[in-house]
Amino acid sequence: MYKVLVTDSISDIGLKKLYEHPEFFVDKKNNLTELELCEIIKDYDALIVRSQTIVTKNLLEYATRLRVIARAGVGVDNIDLDSATRKGIIVINAPGANTIAATEHTLAMLLSLARKIPHAYQSTSKGEWKRGSFKGVELYEKTLGIVGMGKIGTEVAKRAKSFQMKILGFDPYLSDERAKKLGITKASLDEIAKQSDFITFHTPLTPETKGLVNDEYISKMKKGVRLVNCARGGIIVESALLHGLQSGQIAGAALDVFEQEPPTNLDLLQHPNIIATPHLGASTEEAQEKVAKEVSEEIISIFETNSIRHAINMPQISGEIQKKMKPFLELGEQIAQLAIQLFKQAPNKIDIRYSGELIEEDTSLLTRTMIKGILAYHLSDSVNIINAFHLLKEHGLTYNIEKNAPNKGFSNYMELSLSKGNEIVVIGGTVLNGYGTRIVKINNYRIDVKPEQHLLYIKHEDRPGMIGLVGSILGDYHINIGTMQVGRETIGGEAIMVLTLDKKIDDDVIYSLKLLNGLEEVDVLELSKEVAVVENY
Repeated sequence: MYKVLVTDSISDIGLKKLYEHPEFFVDKKNNLTELELCEIIKDYDALIVRSQTIVTKNLLEYATRLRVIARAGVGVDNIDLDSATRKGIIVINAPGANTIAATEHTLAMLLSLARKIPHAYQSTSKGEWKRGSFKGVELYEKTLGIVGMGKIGTEVAKRAKSFQMKILGFDPYLSDERAKKLGITKASLDEIAKQSDFITFHTPLTPETKGLVNDEYISKMKKGVRLVNCARGGIIVESALLHGLQSGQIAGAALDVFEQEPPTNLDLLQHPNIIATPHLGASTEEAQEKVAKEVSEEIISIFETNSIRHAINMPQISGEIQKKMKPFLELGEQIAQLAIQLFKQAPNKIDIRYSGELIEEDTSLLTRTMIKGILAYHLSDSVNIINAFHLLKEHGLTYNIEKNAPNKGFSNYMELSLSKGNEIVVIGGTVLNGYGTRIVKINNYRIDVKPEQHLLYIKHEDRPGMIGLVGSILGDYHINIGTMQVGRETIGGEAIMVLTLDKKIDDDVIYSLKLLNGLEEVDVLELSKEVAVVENY
C-alpha cells in the first residue's frame, strides 16, 4: 500500500479518490514543525501540501521513500525544486484548477476598485452615511489593459467584454489571429500604459516581469489609471505604486499579492485608495476541491501507470542515456537561453537542426529541452519538458526538426533558429570531446565560445581599436574578462565580439559601452548554472 501524507488544509472531497483507492492510505497531519516532519517523512511515498508546509532540502534528506510531492495549487515557491530533482522526486501541481477562482476574484477587485465598495462598507458599518464621499466610475466603455493573456487573462477578457469594455491584451505569445478570435486588441506594454483606464496583471514572476511596474512605467500610464494585481507579488514595485498614488498618477489599486507576505508596507496598505486582500485568488470551496482532486488523480496515475501530466521538474531518463546525452542536454539548454535573449521577443517559428552523430540518436528529449528553454524565458516555471509541446501548440508556435549528414568540422552539431517575420536569430553549438560545450555560430558569424553564466554580446564596426576600447571600459568598472571571441564576415564590415565575464554588469557599464562610436548593439546574456536531470526515479 502506498502511503500519502497530507500536511496542509486540503479538501477531503477533493481527496476522495485517494481515500477510496484500495492501494493508497491517506494520513492527514496538519501544523507539523519541520522537525516533526523530518521524523516521519521516511514512511511516505507521496506528500501533498499547499503553501503552509515548506519542503526544504533538509526535509528531503530524510525522504528516503518519497516519490511524489504534490502542490495543491499553482506556485511551488515553498518547495525546494533543485533538491527534489536531485533526489529523483517528481513535483507536480494543479495549474488549471484555480483559473475560474482567480478570474472571478480579479473581477471582484475590479468592481470594488471602480465603485469604492470596501471603503463605503467600512464607513456605513460605523453608522455613517456619506454618499458623496464614495463616487465611483463605470466600467462601461472604459479601456482595460490585460498584461498576460494566459488562461486567467483570457477568462478575465471574456468577462470584461460583458461590461462592454475595450480590451487591450499583451502577451509575448499573443498572435494577431488569437487576439481577433478573442475580440480584443493586441497591444504593447507601452500602449497599454498610455491608453488603459484599468490595468490587470496575469503573468508569472520571471526576471522579465519582476519590477515591471516601476516608476518609469507608471510615468507612462494614463493619469488616473486603476491597477489590479491578483497574479504574483513583485510584478509591481510597491514603493513606486505608493509614489504613484500619492502623486495622483494612479487613482487606485487593488492588490491580492505582495512582494512580502504578509505585507509590511503599512503606508501602502493604509492609503485611502488601496484595496487589499490576503492572497485569496484561489480561495474558493470549488477551487480547493478542484486542486485536491487534480493532484489526487495524478498521484494515482503516477503510481499505477507512471503517467505524468503536470510535472514541474524533469522525469526519469535511464542512467545510460543520461550519461551519453547529458552534455548535449546542457548544450541545448544553453543554446535556447542564448537564442531567446538575443531574439528579444517571442518567436512564432522554431527550427532545430541536428548533424553528425546526433542524427543516429533519439533527440526527442533534447528537442523538448530546447523548447522548454525558449518558452521558460517568458513563462517561467509553468513550462517543463513534459508540457513543452502542449504549451508550444497553445501559444501558436510551430517547430521543425531537420537531421542532416555530418556538419563539416564537427562530429556533432546542433543549430537553433528563432524567427518571426523578417527577424531571425541562429545559434549553433557542439560538444567537443574533453572540452565540453561550445557555441560555434551566432547568426552568420563563426566563433568558439565556452558558455559561461555571464556573457556580453557586442555587434560593432570592424575597425582597429574597438576591442581595446571595450576592454578599457570594462576595466574602468573593474569587470574582469574571462575570454573574448570575435567574428566577422568581411574586413571593415560588421563584426561581433562575445566576452565571458566574472560577474554581471550593471546599466552604467552598458550605457558607457553604447556611447562608443561604431558600436551597434550591446546585450547582456545570462545562462543558468546547470541543467537539472532527475536520477534514480
